[in-house]
Amino acid sequence: MTDQMRVFDRALVARRRARAAARVDQVAPILEDAADRLLDRLDDTTRRFTRALDLGGRGFVAPKLAARGIPFIVSADLAPAMAARGGGLPLAADEEFLPFAEGAFDLVVASLSLHWVNDLPGALIQIRRALAPDGLFLASLPGLPSFGALRAALAEAEAELRGGISPRISPFPELRDGAALLQRAGFALPVADAEDMALRYKSAFGIFADLRAAGEANAVLARDGRTPPRALFPMAAARLGGAEVDLPLRLLVLTGWAPSPTQQKPARPGSATARLADALGAKEISSGEKAGKPE
Repeated sequence: MTDQMRVFDRALVARRRARAAARVDQVAPILEDAADRLLDRLDDTTRRFTRALDLGGRGFVAPKLAARGIPFIVSADLAPAMAARGGGLPLAADEEFLPFAEGAFDLVVASLSLHWVNDLPGALIQIRRALAPDGLFLASLPGLPSFGALRAALAEAEAELRGGISPRISPFPELRDGAALLQRAGFALPVADAEDMALRYKSAFGIFADLRAAGEANAVLARDGRTPPRALFPMAAARLGGAEVDLPLRLLVLTGWAPSPTQQKPARPGSATARLADALGAKEISSGEKAGKPE
């Protein structure tokens, strides 16, 4: 991987996830909700899964997969301590270098775990290869405009204190990027949609505490390595407001299938055997009739 492709300090991400393993239950309601929203997609298919990979679920995805009757589950995480929380077969693994054989799983679930990956298209290709034909991939990750107010408050406070700004929050993709990423990675029937989670905190300091507890503190390579000014976070908190802070989180939900000859294919252009007007029971009007004739 070239330096131009490296946005995140993966070693730092691993250390922060390892430290967070002991306190991630502090954010259990948020991670449980995100996992439930993602796994609800399984209700839309009659496909039955037997070999699942929980990729970075922090202990909140594997138990839900087991409750759905999936007998074999691997819980993989960049940090061994976080992988051990999953309840499935724990495995320390890097999303950028997945150690799985081709077709090893028929279901891969990545709940809020891929936004620290440097080469996301490459990781998606590896996930697709790890899926058996007609296997399902489900993922959620933060997308714009998540944390926009927090990003702005930190930038304004740092500019005032230091005369410049440093990236304090990970860059997020937009919804329109989702389906394109799946198509680029070779997934069939790609779908990208979004769900909004309404988070509310008594103060901005609760936001900072939850981010640390989830292992989500800043790991952008371009961040300022100096110790932040003592006044930075209080000043940013003041800009966000006092008594209560609303922090909308937009989940980008990606759904894709490993290609299979048994999957439905779109019809060839011009292959229709019936007119749309006949199917709708409507009268077809020519262009001349639409324009009308002069008296």
